[in-house]
Amino acid sequence: MKLHKPHLVHEQRILVLALVAGSPAVLTSMLMLWLGDHTPKVQWTLTVLILAFWFGFCFGLRERVASPLRTLANLLEAMREGDYSIRARGVKSDDAMGEVMQQVNAMSATLRAQRLGALEATTLLRKVMEEINVAVFAFDGDHRLRLVNRAGERLLSEPAERLLAAPAESLGLEEYLAGEAQHTVQHNFSGGTARWGISRSTFREGGLPHQLLVVTDLTRPLREEELKAWQRLVRVLGHELNNSLAPIKSIAGSLESILTRQPRAEDWEDDMKRGLAVIASRCESLNRFMGAYAHLARLPQPTLAPVGVSDLVRRVVGLETRIAPKLLPGPEVTIQADADQLEQLLINVIRNAADASLETGGGVRVGWGRENSHLIVWVRDEGPGLPNTSNLFVPFFTTKPTGSGIGLVLSRQIAEAHGGTLTLQNATDGPGCEARLMLPVR
Repeated sequence: MKLHKPHLVHEQRILVLALVAGSPAVLTSMLMLWLGDHTPKVQWTLTVLILAFWFGFCFGLRERVASPLRTLANLLEAMREGDYSIRARGVKSDDAMGEVMQQVNAMSATLRAQRLGALEATTLLRKVMEEINVAVFAFDGDHRLRLVNRAGERLLSEPAERLLAAPAESLGLEEYLAGEAQHTVQHNFSGGTARWGISRSTFREGGLPHQLLVVTDLTRPLREEELKAWQRLVRVLGHELNNSLAPIKSIAGSLESILTRQPRAEDWEDDMKRGLAVIASRCESLNRFMGAYAHLARLPQPTLAPVGVSDLVRRVVGLETRIAPKLLPGPEVTIQADADQLEQLLINVIRNAADASLETGGGVRVGWGRENSHLIVWVRDEGPGLPNTSNLFVPFFTTKPTGSGIGLVLSRQIAEAHGGTLTLQNATDGPGCEARLMLPVR
């Protein structure tokens, strides 16, 4: 059987140490008192006084040490319970215990300010979550619902009291907690099938993993964008048709008046031929316009394969014969891309740069480089610049007399189909514009 030594608490250890510290003096005094030539009255009186002072000072020392520690323990317990209003009083800064109490008071004030800020931030977050028109759900590791906002309640047509702690499977959300983090789905949530944007992310609460699911109704925004797209398309088509049909109608009326005029002029046949030639020219222009639109709408998905950037850029630069672009060498980079589509993109961009530079007699520079995980191909011209860059990527908008207005739009579609971007802006350090193609390097 194992015996345990008796355990002394901190106050008892302080008392024992104080008694031991004073015991040599007390024993010496007792020996001198009782072995000396003193009357019994003196001996007992002094013995009581010595022992009383000895024990009194020892117990006083114990209380002097233990009392601040109890105060400190109470302060820490209050802070642990979330009460930061309690403070240590009568703190002095000229001793060690006073410095400890000052630091505890300062820590309590800091924690109180942090808690107040956290409460305000939490209140604001809850208010925002209640007001936003996006359904937000939080699930724990067992796929049980732990948080839902008002939009989520409306989406599932149930109050939060019934939804919380329910499994995701019973809510119809189980399939969205796996697979792609962001995607678009067709789903019947609130009585009608609609398109929804699903976004999923992870976070930790209490050291445990949770999943945050955001469900956005895309039907109305998509309809609004579709309406805007149709309006832009009708406006552009109407403008182009009016530009062609107005002169055709005018010329047709003139030709009709020539045929009905009696007697006819001697050169009426020449007038008829010229009028019909103009009509044929405008019809051909309309045909080219509709063909360009059909080409824009039927852009196929890129067929990815390894493409050497250096060879591609050099080949495209060599196709521009009106002006010799200056090629600035770059690093050897190979990307996964559709070489034919990228070649068409660069042809359009370099041709636009050459057209702009020919107006001012300037040149064109082409180069490429790598920034982190992206390839940057840039084309710089020395033309007059662009007065307005907001309409550059609007279909059929062009600043050229014979332009179709689809080159840049088609080029941007190719870039975005490859997961990249295409931008065109006026240069800040000189004349002309700079086009920048950014593509991911996989």
